[in-house]
Amino acid sequence: MNFDLSEEQQLLKDSVERFVNDNYDLDSRQSLSKNASGFSDTYWQTMAELGWLGVTVPEAHGGFGGNQADTMVLMEAFGKGLVLEPFFASAVLGTRAIVAGANSDTQTALLPELIAGSCRLSLAYAEEQSRFDLEDVITRATAADGGYIINGHKSMVQHGGSADRLVVSARTSGGQRDVNGISLFLVDTKAEGVKVQSFPTVDGQQAAEVSFDNVAVTESDLLGQLDNGFGLLQDIAIDGILALAAEAVGAMEILYKDTVAYTQEREQFDHSLSDFQVLQHRMVDMFMEYEQCKSLLYRATLEVVQNGREAIRIVHALKYMVGKVGTFIGENAVQLHGGMGMTEELRIGHYFKRLLVIDAQFGNSDHHLHCFAG
Repeated sequence: MNFDLSEEQQLLKDSVERFVNDNYDLDSRQSLSKNASGFSDTYWQTMAELGWLGVTVPEAHGGFGGNQADTMVLMEAFGKGLVLEPFFASAVLGTRAIVAGANSDTQTALLPELIAGSCRLSLAYAEEQSRFDLEDVITRATAADGGYIINGHKSMVQHGGSADRLVVSARTSGGQRDVNGISLFLVDTKAEGVKVQSFPTVDGQQAAEVSFDNVAVTESDLLGQLDNGFGLLQDIAIDGILALAAEAVGAMEILYKDTVAYTQEREQFDHSLSDFQVLQHRMVDMFMEYEQCKSLLYRATLEVVQNGREAIRIVHALKYMVGKVGTFIGENAVQLHGGMGMTEELRIGHYFKRLLVIDAQFGNSDHHLHCFAG
């Protein structure tokens, strides 16, 4: 496989890294996370103006026409700065749902708004009882008056408080854990009966609990096929896992590089810490684990680009390794920084917390190891 970036991807990578370097030092990020929305509207508009929000939108709708590899380039750079803007929720999860599932009228109306940043989306799929199982859905949509009435509750909706619309998984037939009978709907967060309770998460991001009480949607709000939305939901989740893995790889790079730099500066017994062989070995282990994870990310991304859902097994392997390696690198970075590694003033802990949250999203390492083995 060819792991070299194309000329367009290299230009994209350079522009995102400049944005992160110019705007995302730790103090700036901490200040932004305390906003009501948890991010900068100015930065969001900058992303729109630079064309990042339309990276996977087809060219016919004014987008870049890219794929998961282009998203990977963006998300890896975002991971190096712990970027707070809801790119993942809207431009990755939400946009995939619209591009792959919406009818032509909805695409024509909504995709330009997504590219311009005037509309934000999020995916509402997780429920209190579902843990990591996409098919475990009890939120129900009942046919009524040429449309549907949705009742239920969704948990941990990424940036749900700042989303204009939600992509909601609901059961239109079958039992609680049946793969068949799941449908996806586009729901306006300002619609009657929608209640959104936003809250900050441990990694400085935002999430929300969303309840639906007799929320009416139309036939045109259905994404994909009735009762056969699980495949589309799985495709969205695969794109989400690849994007999160890329973000994690970016965060891991910062952790091991910061650790190497710190051990070269910090002296003990008249020697820098980096002179001690046991610590050298530890940092080599961190670097090797990072490189293995990055290589698997590239391979998994390219296989999904070529084979779609058929590459699910390597996606399971990637998510398992991201959780395992992220924890290993994070724990060692904190330990080698000593007491400083536990402080809020040092960015080490913030990157480690983000890696732990990434591990829990769309299934943790144990879940994906089970799926891989099964």
